[in-house]
Amino acid sequence: MNTPLFSRPVYFILFSLLGIVYAIGLFVPLMDNDSAHHANIALHMYLTGDYVNLVDHSGDYLDKPHLHFWLSALSYHIFGVTTFAYKLPSFLFTIFGTWSTYRLGQSLYNKETGKLAALLVASSFAYVLANNDVRMDAMLTAAVVFSIWQLVDFVQQKKLINVIGASLGLAIGFSVKGHIAVFVPAVATFFYILYRKEWTLFLNWKWLLLLLLFALFISPVVYCYYLQYNLHPEKMVRGKDHINGVKFILLNQSVERFSGGMGSDGKNDYFFFLHSFLWAFAPWSILVYIAVVSRIKKFTARKEEWLTTGVFITMLLVVSLSGFKLPHYLNIIFPATAVMAASFIYRNATDTKWSSRVFIIQAAVVSILLAGAVLIHAWAFPLKGGLKLLLVILLLSLVFYFFRSSMYNRLQKAVGISVSAMIFSFFLLNSNFYPQLLTYQAGKPMAAITKGKLNPEDVWFWKGNYSSSFNFYTKTLRKEFADSVLNINKKVWLAFDTRVEKEITGAGYKLGQRYSTKDYEITKLDIKFINPEKREKECSEMVIAEVTGRQ
Repeated sequence: MNTPLFSRPVYFILFSLLGIVYAIGLFVPLMDNDSAHHANIALHMYLTGDYVNLVDHSGDYLDKPHLHFWLSALSYHIFGVTTFAYKLPSFLFTIFGTWSTYRLGQSLYNKETGKLAALLVASSFAYVLANNDVRMDAMLTAAVVFSIWQLVDFVQQKKLINVIGASLGLAIGFSVKGHIAVFVPAVATFFYILYRKEWTLFLNWKWLLLLLLFALFISPVVYCYYLQYNLHPEKMVRGKDHINGVKFILLNQSVERFSGGMGSDGKNDYFFFLHSFLWAFAPWSILVYIAVVSRIKKFTARKEEWLTTGVFITMLLVVSLSGFKLPHYLNIIFPATAVMAASFIYRNATDTKWSSRVFIIQAAVVSILLAGAVLIHAWAFPLKGGLKLLLVILLLSLVFYFFRSSMYNRLQKAVGISVSAMIFSFFLLNSNFYPQLLTYQAGKPMAAITKGKLNPEDVWFWKGNYSSSFNFYTKTLRKEFADSVLNINKKVWLAFDTRVEKEITGAGYKLGQRYSTKDYEITKLDIKFINPEKREKECSEMVIAEVTGRQ
């Protein structure tokens, strides 16, 4: 079936509204997890001019490659050190990744499948979230889907231009997050070749050219690791010295992450993929699970390409067995999964009973989304502002328009209400929830409170205390307090959490003038904090106090 699910104007409206929601997220302040942490690694580059060494608040940073930080630092040079500047590169990659999803769907099926796949991926929960809580995921996902699209076109057409495109895409993904950016496209291509039974393609000489170009494109990152670590065996990271930087980025990074050497989050949760994907790819995840089961039943019959199913099943196994797993690891399969879901929708579109079941499923999911939105924005963080309320009403009316309109069949309604509900939900999240929530993260408020009252260059942090967002919004690098700081001939300000104040005064330091603001680790929400009546009691305080001397 190649009949459009929606007319061009409807697609335009839905994509435009999604784009507006994404754009609002560009101005939501950074969170004090990886987002602000990574922004500060790029800030170190910007302030010092050192684009070779990756350095965070603890010293040498040995984890992710350079490209994300290079692009963020470049954006700082163009737009200044702002939230917008840090998030912009990821947003641009998201646009590119969404377009590449369309092209992948077109290459595997047809234009209409590609358009629907692009709409599905652009409206999935974690895909949107990756442009709010910005890490490497948006860039990585875009690089992966672009690489897969280029490799599919190469398998189909054997053109040299696709070899160059694929090698560039693989190199970009590798330079953002390492081997996973190569592994997923390799799995996709392997299953696609198996599906087409083009065995001789495995021996095509152009694969060697792809490897050579890939090696050339990643050489700047590899060389930087050589300069930072191989030439400096004295450097110590995670208790180890004599680090072979080249070996780390070419081998150890992925091995350590898979084995749990970089952490043990979710190590024994073997159903992690299944329950995390359920919310991460909402509102389409249940539909995807049904599609996967349907594909597996007919796998050997070769009625559908094997690429998307192979990627999904392989990553399910890899993530489930990994010793270190986080929800955003799933983002890289979203484009291929969206293509699978779109093709599944089109393949069954003429079955009215099936369409009715899909409508019921999506209506239930949308009901949960809307109920959650009401709970959060009416009780936990009440909506404020007349204009904002008007826009919310208009977006909510779009959901009911698709639900009630006689212009659309039940399948169109199922997709329409789902996309509209995600637009509605993320408009509320980006314009109301996150802006209110982030007032409880001390970094940016403290930067505002102390602006013009002290020089942020004179602020040192007590040992074990951090606020990446404070450093980012004051455009300073974290410095840890030591006795020797008191010997400098200027004011010394100490930043700390109130829970360690007794430790500070017990060490004999006298504290004078102070500024304080509430603080909470907002990336680890619990029901007590969500409850407005108990929220303040769950918060600690961040303090910046003048150190007037020692007892």
